[in-house]
Formats: sequence, structure tokens, C-alpha cells
Amino acid sequence: MLPEPRRGKADPRRALKYRWVLLLWGLLGWNTTFCSAEEAVSAQVVVYGGSSAGVIAAVQAARMGRRVLLIEPGRHLGGLSSGGLGATDFGRRESIGGLAREFYRRVKRHYDEPSAWVHEKRESYRSQGHDPQDEVMWYFEPHVAEKIFHDLLREAGVRVVFGERLDLKRGARRSGSQIQSILMESGREYRGDVFIDATYEGDLMACAGVSYHIGREANAVYGETLNGLQSKRVVHGGHQFSRPVDPYVLPGDPRSGLLFGVTPAPVGQEGSGDAQLQAYCFRLCLTDVPSNRVPFPKPEGYDPARYELLLRYLLSEGTGRQFPDHPNPNPVENPGLGYDPFTVIMPNRKTDSNSKGAISFNFVGGNSGYPDGDYAARERMIEEHERWQKGLLWFLQNEPRVPSRFREPLRHWGLAKDEFADHGHWPHQLYVREARRMIGEVVMTEADCTGTRRLEDSVGLGSYGIDSHTVQRYVSEGGWALNEGGLGGGVPQPYGISYRALIPKREQCENLLVPVCCSASHVAYGSIRMEPVYMILGQSAGAAAALAVESGGAVQEVDYARLRDGLVKGGQRLVWPLPSSARQGQP
Repeated sequence: MLPEPRRGKADPRRALKYRWVLLLWGLLGWNTTFCSAEEAVSAQVVVYGGSSAGVIAAVQAARMGRRVLLIEPGRHLGGLSSGGLGATDFGRRESIGGLAREFYRRVKRHYDEPSAWVHEKRESYRSQGHDPQDEVMWYFEPHVAEKIFHDLLREAGVRVVFGERLDLKRGARRSGSQIQSILMESGREYRGDVFIDATYEGDLMACAGVSYHIGREANAVYGETLNGLQSKRVVHGGHQFSRPVDPYVLPGDPRSGLLFGVTPAPVGQEGSGDAQLQAYCFRLCLTDVPSNRVPFPKPEGYDPARYELLLRYLLSEGTGRQFPDHPNPNPVENPGLGYDPFTVIMPNRKTDSNSKGAISFNFVGGNSGYPDGDYAARERMIEEHERWQKGLLWFLQNEPRVPSRFREPLRHWGLAKDEFADHGHWPHQLYVREARRMIGEVVMTEADCTGTRRLEDSVGLGSYGIDSHTVQRYVSEGGWALNEGGLGGGVPQPYGISYRALIPKREQCENLLVPVCCSASHVAYGSIRMEPVYMILGQSAGAAAALAVESGGAVQEVDYARLRDGLVKGGQRLVWPLPSSARQGQP
């Protein structure tokens, strides 16, 4: 039985005031072919969302001779790939081809230039993401990624509009099962033959009336084993407490209430479905180079009580107490903070700092209602995520109760001065790990990731493990704090992602493709949701849109054989094992 389809809800407020950004890009020398909203009223292919998938989709369709318009609601292109996530989650590197691989080749060419190395010498850089002899480079600075995305769009002749947000109530103007145009909060309207929703939230998809799901399905829905409530499996990767920590305001006294971020025991049976989401965070770009370092700011409304559970966890280190709630507690954890946000893995002595450990950058529970929320609600949640992470850094660096062995090393770190200059050196993109997921022609499931099902219409390969971060923090039966929802499932080999997972059911919409919020269960999406895969699916969506424009038919009628042949010719990798032609010269 399929999950109940959901529809978006919204109460849109003010439009973004970013018209000045067009002049800014020109002054910066980024020569993407931009146009004003008044000029860009129609195109053959309209891409909504300037994520990495949106940029690549637009470039692919333009290279196939289509008139393409890319609309980005904010000020920046590239989404997470230019928003702090520079340590690529690639699974099997050789599964990445096409325009995604071209992006990483351009990264390598950039760092082949001596002028790219400002804060360290090229020969001193060592990282698992860099092989000087390789044709590609997987780790990069945010501003480098954004420049490459601009270059790709400029070279392809794609028209770009910034600062136009979809009207969440009336955004998709339809005639029958086709979108005729999309309406912005500003009142501007953009017409197209085929539309691509490349947002992390799936806003255009929802406005178009396409079915989607939010949260975790029950295991029974798709015959899975890792879906739904998962309190017994969170023992991997350092995302679980390895030592008992009291969750009550007054230790040992349940009547005193729970510490910030802790909820009562989860409701439901193991494997049962719910509407909860894996946690979000910002991927921080930090540095220890004094000349390029900005001190961590103290956030407005800072409250040290929010971090009491973390303090207790730090102080419990080395007590020797055993954890009674898990038969297989995970003893392997980075010493000190319980997470390691300060490992230099990026060029020029910078980090891509993710959330690691039982209590870290993830603002657990802070994204409830985000996918279906209006812009004002989302902005409040984004601000709360920022306040949580800034407060955590301030707490660890300045709180006297934090032992000096934790505090002192952090004094050498700060935000990178030469990143995100227009946003206080803080990333412009929240890491929306999962929001809406379409219920399309085919739903990708655990069976596809593990290889027990093999679909014959692949438009790209996924290869990363099944990965979900913490969903909730609760009180165990023994009275300790525990995390729930984190998953780590193996993917034995790269697997094909079905074209039908990018398209809605035909009766719902005939001219929309969805490469980011694609049709997948929570489990399968945990593997698919990686930036290089978004680029792969973006290219395939762009190619399919171009073919649909040419034929004048629905996206459901695109000739798969022709789509496949064109993608392969463009370097896309669709099957595993790879053909010998794709393996030549690859790592």
C-alpha cells in the first residue's frame, strides 16, 4: 500500500530583494548570460532551482540546442556543492561520468594552476580526495565550485534569473495534465514546454499536484528492512552515544524535565512509519590560517543551557561505565569532542565540517515541518539551525565548564574569510538532507540499492551506502539519552537509477522532471541523495527534457533507447560493471 500522497501548503510573504545581484555578478567578472525577469518570460526548458542538479540539467538541455531558462530563488548557484559540501560523497568514484565528471575535471584543472594555492603549497596538500596523477579532483573550496557552475552556464548560453521565488499557493498554472507556466511571488510568470524541479524541497512538484511523501515509510510498504522507526540500529559511525548520559534537568529526577533537544521515548514499533526527518545542518568551511580566519561569532539569543547534554557527554569520557541499553555499543569515536569538525581535507587549509558523533552540528528535531512549510517558517528553521551551530562552537570555545583539553584546540580555528563573504562567512545553503520525495512511475527502494532488483531503464548510477542521520533524541528505558534513526547500510555495487523515478505518474503531470526530490523510499534516498548523483540525474533530466521538446510529447513518452544512447555518448555511466570504454583511464 502506497503512503498517503501529500500536497503542499503555503502562506507566501515577501519576495526576495536580490535584483542587485545581477550587477554584482558582472562586477565580479562572472560572465554567465543573465537576463532580467521581464526578458526571460518563456523558454523551451525551464529549470527551477539552481542546485548542482539544476545547473547541470540546464547545461545539458542547452547543449542539445534547446532554449533554457534557469530560475534560482536565492543569490547563489550550486546548492550544497558550492555551499560547503566540498568533500564529495562518491561511493565508487568510477561510477561518476558525464557532466558530473566534467565538473570534477574542471576542479582538477583549477588546482593544477599554482595561483590556486593561496594558503598552502600545492605539493604539501595531502588528501584522500586528491591524486595529482588523476584527471579529476573530488575535494574543493566552495567559491571554486560556484565559479565552475557559472562558467558551465555561460559557455552553454543558459539564461539565469536570480531572486524569484515560486508562489507556493498558485505557482503551477496547468492545462489538464501539463504545466503551462509558473508564477513567482513577484507576480512574474515564466512559460515553458518542459519544466524541471531541481530544488531540495520539491516546491514545483508539490505546486503541480504531484504525489509525494515526507518522512519514513513503514518497512511493510515496499518490503524493506531499514525503513521506519530504527532505535536498535543506531550503533554505527559514531552517531550514537557510547556512554550513558543523564537526560534530565536535575540528574536522576524525571520530574525536573528533559534537557534541550531530548524528547520522551519514541512512539511506534520498530519499522513503523512516521513523518519525521533525518536532521539537517550547515557544512562549515573552517580554517586555522590566521590571516584567513574569522572568529566564531556569538549568536543572538545564545543560551548555554542548550548544550548541557553535550557537556555531560564530554565530562563522562573515560568513566569506564558500561552502556546498558545496547548489546553492541560503538566504542570507536573520535577522542575529545565526540566529533571531528576540524580535519583539514580541503585545499588551502580548509575543512568541510559535517556533523559527526552523538551530539554535533546536526540540529536534531529542528526541521519538523520544513518541507511543507511556507517561506517564513523555513526561514525561522534555518535561523534556528544557524543559531544552534554557532552557539555550539561558541560554547565549546568559551564556556569555562568545558575542560581546557577541549576548549584550547578550538582557539586556533574560525570561519574562512574568503568564503561566503556576502553571508557573514557562513554557508548560504542549509544541508537539506531529505525533504519531499516524489511518488512517481517507479519508486526506488532498498531492493534496488542492494541489487535484488535491477531495473532496465537506468539513467545514472548510485553507489554510496544507505545513509540516514539521526531523526530524534529520546530517553531510553534505562533512563539515558539515545539517538534514533541513523542508518548505515551497505551497497554491494553501483546500481542503476530508473528514468521512471524522475517522472510523475502521467495522469498527474506530463511535462515535469524531478531529479533531486526523485521517487524513492526513505531508505533508497539515503543512498541516492549525494551531490554527484544529483548532477548525474540532472544531466539525464535535462537530456530527457530536450528530447520531449523535440518530439512534442510527454516526458513519459521519451524514447528510452534514444535517451540512453545520447547519455552514453555524453559520458554518462548507466550500467555496472562498466563497459570497457568507460573504464579506460579511470581510477
